[in-house]
Amino acid sequence: MHIEPGYVSAAKVIAANAGAVGVFVWGCKEQISEFLKEPLTPLKTLLAAGFFSIFMQSFHMSVGPSELHFIGAMAMYLTLGFTPVLLGFAVGLLFQALAFDPQDMYHLGVNSLSLMLPLISVHYLGGKQLFDKDLTKRLSFAQILKLDAMYYAGVTGMVGFWLMIGEVATPFTAWAQFALSYLAIVVFEPVVTFLAVKGLKAIEDNAVVRNLTVVPQLKMA
Repeated sequence: MHIEPGYVSAAKVIAANAGAVGVFVWGCKEQISEFLKEPLTPLKTLLAAGFFSIFMQSFHMSVGPSELHFIGAMAMYLTLGFTPVLLGFAVGLLFQALAFDPQDMYHLGVNSLSLMLPLISVHYLGGKQLFDKDLTKRLSFAQILKLDAMYYAGVTGMVGFWLMIGEVATPFTAWAQFALSYLAIVVFEPVVTFLAVKGLKAIEDNAVVRNLTVVPQLKMA
């Protein structure tokens, strides 16, 4: 999901940076509200940033105009919660740029939006209701697969958007090759997510799981 330098003009990068800062500030406001109820919420954000960085560095390969990554988005979302993962994406990308690939600093806002906006869509279009304490609907593998498909459709759509408004002419087939490569992730990642949630659910009475995850709020099928 990384957009390499040179594809997006400086003016559009500045606009993307402003948009990413806006989303990040909004996420911080949401997290402050959660912090009043759950003081360990900021620690969840650091955990999300750490796990995200590990996932990203564990598998990545160039595909067409971008890169294929194992992001672990739904695994983190369903175990650590919405705002920790939303903010963790930006913090994780910043850390990776500083530690591993300084040239990614240029597109920090672009790449952050590519991950954060799809997560916001997934949360408000389908994920949020799964954490409703009054909801009787149980989380199933099929629902996890649906959330993953929604998320990666959003990520590949965002990459397509950046390429469409970019300064470099990119053939549609190049983007399609990149988008199709994520089918492997959509098949594999839901299994990881399901096993992670199921495993933590089995020990949800553990103090660490109870305080540092949102798993106790979920009901498994």
